[in-house]
Amino acid sequence: MYSFEKIYEILQYNPQAPLLFNSGFFLYFFLFVLIFNKIFSNYKRAKIIFLTFCSIYFYYKSSGLFFILVVISSLVDYIAGIKIHNTNDRFNKKIFLILSIIANLGILGYFKYTNFFIGNVNAIFSAEIQLQDIFLPVGVSFFTFQSMSYTIDIYRGVLKPEKNFTDFLFFVSFFPQLVAGPIVRAADFLPQIHIKPEISRADIGKALFLIITGLLKKAVIADYISINFVDRVFDWPARYTGIENLLALYGYCLQIYCDFSGYSDMAIGLALFLGFKLPMNFNSPYKAVTITEFWRRWHLSLSSWLRDYLYISLGGNRLGKIRTYINLMLTMLLGGLWHGASWNFVIWGGIHGSVLAFEKMTNLPELLSKSKILKILGMLFTFHIWAVSMIFFRSQSTQHGIDMVNQIFNYFKPEVFLQFVDGYPIVFAMLIIGFLTHYTPKRLEESIKEKLTDAPLFVQAAILTFIIWIVVQFKSLDVHPFIYFQF
Repeated sequence: MYSFEKIYEILQYNPQAPLLFNSGFFLYFFLFVLIFNKIFSNYKRAKIIFLTFCSIYFYYKSSGLFFILVVISSLVDYIAGIKIHNTNDRFNKKIFLILSIIANLGILGYFKYTNFFIGNVNAIFSAEIQLQDIFLPVGVSFFTFQSMSYTIDIYRGVLKPEKNFTDFLFFVSFFPQLVAGPIVRAADFLPQIHIKPEISRADIGKALFLIITGLLKKAVIADYISINFVDRVFDWPARYTGIENLLALYGYCLQIYCDFSGYSDMAIGLALFLGFKLPMNFNSPYKAVTITEFWRRWHLSLSSWLRDYLYISLGGNRLGKIRTYINLMLTMLLGGLWHGASWNFVIWGGIHGSVLAFEKMTNLPELLSKSKILKILGMLFTFHIWAVSMIFFRSQSTQHGIDMVNQIFNYFKPEVFLQFVDGYPIVFAMLIIGFLTHYTPKRLEESIKEKLTDAPLFVQAAILTFIIWIVVQFKSLDVHPFIYFQF
């Protein structure tokens, strides 16, 4: 029996145990939300206020008092949106838009890039400016982009401002996707607030399927291969042979996909249980034949955001071929920097920008579509371009990335592969299972989803219970945060 002091302690923010989808506390939190969401289903205003409060509390449990940033960002863009819409003078419209962008990028820049800037100034000018002790709030890159897109859409005349601040705050803070996406557009989400949601049996089946697959991908595959193999190699690549480095690289490609798409699956499923539909964020990206196609399958909400609000704003492909290539490169360089304050992410973005420009220049996507063999070769080549870029994305430093490349090319030692299989049998099995399920035909996935939807409620509950049991068996002592929480 818990005392009031113990309950109060559990309800408070704990920096050592932030609230995560795969934590025990979240299960009770979501059940509480689900029950009262149903009670308030016929009272729209009470429901939105309740869900907004729960969303803010969720962020408090993830980042403490920094939940205030979500409120500030929302308030600034709510006011800016109204001012932009109600002002007839184009110059004044632009002023309010700029103020909105400065406020959002200012929040993002201070918390994420202050020490990056100081470090570079110190390196270039041999200065000794002390680095600041700055806490990076969870999901700051996501909610600032989401809120900022709202004012840009109003400025462009494609969206009218939300009249009620609580509704707008709910849109920005909605907890399933608040800290790691998908990045939702106001035009897609705000209309859902004003209608009574109809949750069909198919929606429940889809939500269950997404939550189950998300849990398996994150808490079983991603966490297990990370803890037991991938992290060890990336921490000290020079200690391992080239074949082990290559397998760790393949493992990380699987890990980050399972981790991030697992979060997105759970976010979409949880939102669906509450009556809200979020956009798909992943579509089997490793099936892509080109990098151009890859970015139409990977982190769709970010890639479409970068296209609509950065690439097109830079001129897109409207200003000639050379400018198109430059715009692609700038978009991916800034997209890389969005992921983290490190030159490693800039290198990662540069690789993707270069390949996108090359594919545009040579019309490679059309050439590879002419035969099945070329498609398969394109798929293999695209995956390995992604893998090479992920060396720098994951490595602790540029030197660690160089060490990994050096080991792969100069100390490969293929004979160690059998030792790896013998020494890491479960990791090897997870790699095989992970990639096989990724390349599963879509029709089979849809068939499984339909069977789950049609199953009786007690069967669905039994399956979910069994999956939770599996997750518990693979769980380590600590609950591991999702990779994209740091972005």
